[in-house]
Amino acid sequence: MKNVKVDIAPDAKAEIIEALTQSLAETSVATMKAQNFHWNVTGMSFGSLHELFQKIYEDHFEGQDKLAERVKALEGHAEGRYSEYLKRSAITESDGHLTAQQMIEQLKSDQETLSATLRALAELTDQHGDVVSNDLAIERADTHDKFAWMLRAHLGNKS
Repeated sequence: MKNVKVDIAPDAKAEIIEALTQSLAETSVATMKAQNFHWNVTGMSFGSLHELFQKIYEDHFEGQDKLAERVKALEGHAEGRYSEYLKRSAITESDGHLTAQQMIEQLKSDQETLSATLRALAELTDQHGDVVSNDLAIERADTHDKFAWMLRAHLGNKS
């Protein structure tokens, strides 16, 4: 297999790697939170929320991998320590001792945060001509927008 050179200036590449790493950190924390809520949700909407939360964490797990692999493609270091993710993430952990509505509200807010982070990444990568990272950022932002919409629908527009 031929080694493909990524033609991005070193300073730009460092900025993009940093933004990808931020996206990776937030996605990783959101993944674990969604899985935690999947395990701990109770109430009349258990079945549908249990399933939705599973869809979210499974999607996010795949997203983590894509973000980390893009960091590596840009010759960066893919951070793999959860403790580092928690230090830098705008998304926080939860102990899972919440009502179903509180879980939905938190995950909705997390999806909005992820979308905003990825939109900022998309703008940065567009400025530097990194079409591959740009495509990934747009794809992931769209996914988070969709999950935020689904979660808002569960709240009955109370958000």
